[in-house]
Amino acid sequence: MNGRSINQTTRSAIEAGEGILRLSPTWVPRSFLMPGRRLKLATEDLYAYGAHRGGIDERWFASTTEAMNENRTADEGLSYVVFDGQRFTLKEAIEAEGPRLIGQKIWEEFRRWPVYSKFFDNLGPIPHHLHQNAAQAKLVDQEGKPESYYFPPQLNCIGNNFPHTYFGLEPGTRKEEVRACLERWNQGDNAILDLSRAYRLTPGTGWLVPPCILHAPGSLVTYEPQWGSDVFAMYQSMVEGRHVPWELLVKDVPKEKHQDLDFLVDLIDWPANTDTHFRQHHHLQPIPVADTASEGYTDKWVVYGKVDGRQRFSAKELTVKPGVRCTIKDNGAYGLIVTQGNGSIGKHTLDCPAMIRFGQLTEDEVFVSFEAATVGVKFENHSTQDDLVVLRYFGPDVNPNAPEIGN
Repeated sequence: MNGRSINQTTRSAIEAGEGILRLSPTWVPRSFLMPGRRLKLATEDLYAYGAHRGGIDERWFASTTEAMNENRTADEGLSYVVFDGQRFTLKEAIEAEGPRLIGQKIWEEFRRWPVYSKFFDNLGPIPHHLHQNAAQAKLVDQEGKPESYYFPPQLNCIGNNFPHTYFGLEPGTRKEEVRACLERWNQGDNAILDLSRAYRLTPGTGWLVPPCILHAPGSLVTYEPQWGSDVFAMYQSMVEGRHVPWELLVKDVPKEKHQDLDFLVDLIDWPANTDTHFRQHHHLQPIPVADTASEGYTDKWVVYGKVDGRQRFSAKELTVKPGVRCTIKDNGAYGLIVTQGNGSIGKHTLDCPAMIRFGQLTEDEVFVSFEAATVGVKFENHSTQDDLVVLRYFGPDVNPNAPEIGN
C-alpha cells in the first residue's frame, strides 16, 4: 500500500470507526522460554513461527515497536489495523495521522507512539536480566526501556511453575560478587539468584520496573505497559536447567564491550538494585480512579508512578457490570484489550475469545485515538451475568492526576 492510499485509508478508518481502530492479534515467540499456554492461542499454533524460533509466549498490544528476535520476520511485534478488508500497520497509520491518533503533544515530541504493552505467559521464570537506560541503549542505536507489570486475575487461575519474581540484589551485594557470577557463565548455574531476593506475585497487583534493575519475572500471566524498545541483557547463565547463551547478555552492548566484565557489571544501577525498601518504592496496588461503583462500573489505576521524575506510561482497568452503559473520558490515546466478557466500545464489538487460531481476527483489541478518548467513549456490557473487563494503557505524561507509588 503506497503512502497516499495509507493516508486515505487511515482517514477512512478513523471516520468509520468514530476514532477507534480495530487491531488484529500480534504474536511474538521467544526461543529461550517455554509458553505458559494461557493466552488462548490454540495449542497447535504455539510454534506457528517454527520450532527453531521457540514457542509463542507473548501477545503485543497497539505496538509500533519491532521485536528484536534473531531470525525475526520483517514485521514481528508490529500491530495491524484491520479495516474494510485491508490490513496496514498501526505504525503506518500513526505516521499518516499522528496528531489525530496520538495527540499533538506526543506527536511533536516523539513522532511515533513511543510505548506498547503485552501479555507474557511462561511456564516458568525468565532469566535474571535488566533493560538498559537511555544512555546505555544509545550506544547501540536503541532506546532504553522502563516497564511495568500488572497480573490480570482473569488470566491467572493457575500460577504455573514459579509465581515469584526476583528483583534487584540483596542489600550489601558487592560488584565483585556479580562479576564472579559472569566469570562462571560456562560452568553451569552462575548462582546470581543467590544474590537477589524473590517476591511472591499476587493477581490484581503489579510492579514498576525502571531501567538497569535486575529482575527475573515469575510465571504469572503479566500485562506489561512499557517503553517502545526491546533491549535487554540477561545476567543468569541457566534457568530451569536450560543454558542461556552469552549472546543474550551482550546483544545490546557495543561489540568492543562483549567481554568487558566491569562494563557489564556497571550497567546495573547499584543504588536502585540494593534499595532496602525496594517493595515500598516499586510495588503497585490498584487504586480507584473515582467512586463510581453505584453507577455500575469501576475504573482503577493499575500502573502508575514516575521513572526518573517523568511518567513514561500508565494503565487502568475498567469493569462494567452486566447491562450497564458508561461513558469514559480520558486525557489521551490508548491501546485496549478485553480480559473478560462481551459488549461494545463505540461502534465496535468487544468480546473475550475462548480460543484463538494463529492469524485469526478477534474482537478483543482496539486502539482508541486521542480525538475519541478526550471526547469520551461509550462502553456497554451486553451480558446479563458477566462483567466486562478491559485494560487500557496510555503514553507518556498523559495522566498527571495518576497516583504516586505509596499513596
